[in-house]
Amino acid sequence: MKFQVHIPFVEALGFELLRFENGEAEIAMQPREEHMNSWSVVHGGVSMTLLDVAMAHAARSPRDGGTPDPRGVVTIEMKTSFMKPGLGRLLAKARVLHQTSSFAFCEGGIHAEDGTLIAHATGTFKYLKALPAGGRQLKRLNASD
Repeated sequence: MKFQVHIPFVEALGFELLRFENGEAEIAMQPREEHMNSWSVVHGGVSMTLLDVAMAHAARSPRDGGTPDPRGVVTIEMKTSFMKPGLGRLLAKARVLHQTSSFAFCEGGIHAEDGTLIAHATGTFKYLKALPAGGRQLKRLNASD
């Protein structure tokens, strides 16, 4: 399944979208050497990104066979708990707990290949009007600004 939005960071991490419907999403990844910390387990920042992306996709997922929410989402807050080290292929499962016209309240977990829960997160996501093609342009500042 293809991601609906081009996110270079997600592509660089090698995330795979497996499920994206009815307030739920599943995203997998096969960790590589560059994803590891000094203990040779998946870096917490990679795990948090996997959870963040999974929950954001749950918030935007199509309902009842419809189309994905045309709005974008941004993370307002996120809390993550790590239970076990990340080793091998990882699977993040996320779902919407509650949704308003402006916010989605979500939870997600990362599971090891044997199904063991290794990390859990909750997050709040704000819906925003989608950005135009090409995204936002940053103004470059020069010495006279």
